[in-house]
Amino acid sequence: MKKRLTRTLAAVCAGTLLLSAVGCGSKATNTGTDTPKPAETKTETKKEEPATPAAAQKDIEFWTVFTGPDGVNMTKMVDEYNKTNPKIKVTHRPIDGGDMYQKIPTVVQSGKQVPDLAVVHAERLALFAESDMLMPMNDYFAANGKISADNYVKSAWDMGEVGGKHYSVPLDVHSFVTYYNKDLLDKYGPTVLDDGVITFEEIQQVGDAAKKDEIKSMGITWMRVKFLAWYSQLGGELSTDGENPDFNNDKAAKVLDTVKALHDNGYTNIDGEDPVQMFRSGKLVFCPEGIWMKNSLEEIPNLNFGMAHSISFDPAKQVNWTSSHQMVMFKNKEMTDERAAGIMDFLAWVGENSVEWARAGQVPASLKILQNDEFKGMKQAFLLDNQDSLKIFDYKYFGFAAEALDKIVWEVPFGRMETKEGLDQAQKEVRDRIANQ
Repeated sequence: MKKRLTRTLAAVCAGTLLLSAVGCGSKATNTGTDTPKPAETKTETKKEEPATPAAAQKDIEFWTVFTGPDGVNMTKMVDEYNKTNPKIKVTHRPIDGGDMYQKIPTVVQSGKQVPDLAVVHAERLALFAESDMLMPMNDYFAANGKISADNYVKSAWDMGEVGGKHYSVPLDVHSFVTYYNKDLLDKYGPTVLDDGVITFEEIQQVGDAAKKDEIKSMGITWMRVKFLAWYSQLGGELSTDGENPDFNNDKAAKVLDTVKALHDNGYTNIDGEDPVQMFRSGKLVFCPEGIWMKNSLEEIPNLNFGMAHSISFDPAKQVNWTSSHQMVMFKNKEMTDERAAGIMDFLAWVGENSVEWARAGQVPASLKILQNDEFKGMKQAFLLDNQDSLKIFDYKYFGFAAEALDKIVWEVPFGRMETKEGLDQAQKEVRDRIANQ
């Protein structure tokens, strides 16, 4: 068990800062790095450390990585649930993602202070399950009778299936999309969104029309997730056998070379410019960013913006890089059938009452949200119109791949590294880390 946990901590937690910030804050995009920056909206949600073993408490201990503004929304949801007078109430413990992912292997191994329920990122599920750290939920689902695959976005639900057992319930799907300035698009590309798709050719067309006014067309923002979306759209995979990395190929090179060409031809921000700030100040037409940025943009006076799918190579094939917060039960010798039933009651309630999570800028994974009129009016609701476009990467060494790609996908577009050199380096790093873990 100790060897498994050590391997899990090395592989799954390789991308701690990379994944813990996804959907839980915003990204710094002006330095060519993937460094989280402080959330732009104030919150009163406080980080809390678990104080006593879960079994000694009446409430269900619920750990999440929501320490930003979204933590306020989650606390509201938990409070609303507790007002229904459940048999066992829930206590929400927001913990910094890096701290939580480092803490989990230790508490599971020791059997002390194991949370009853926790939120983790979907990309971590396979290794957590393989390392025997999670409790299967199949029997609990059957006993509850309200939680099933038909009730959730398929790509998010499927992430919880490992080795024939199901280990999680998805809370949301959060994607990287394309924000666009409506006023600028009306001026420089009024017909671009007639078909609902933005292509790379249209990025160039808009850029040509906007150059005279010193307006840039597309922002080079969080490159790794854009690379993955575009690479997937071209049919690329991180690994063809599920083990060895296999992304050093012509498809990956096409993605990097395309972005570099846009940069070299003056259609994007240059190295050192902050594309998000350019978008906020009306100097950028298209800004690829996460749905979690929506609420902060809505606070800017006179910024007339919309949200659309990711920019496309092929208008007929839409791919949006997506992740998912998943609710899991870690192995816990203190768990009882009564507490497990209480957890299932809470999970079922969340599935039926997730509009508060949508107010945080998220897209709930429960399909019940499609019946909510408030959600239908939200900008991010369009993502559930084409659920097949939501691409969640389930490569079990995703953490290694993410870190390796992050080191090169910024370098190539800005001309600091050749495409082949970068892809050679990234793939070799992943192979070496797998071999040496």
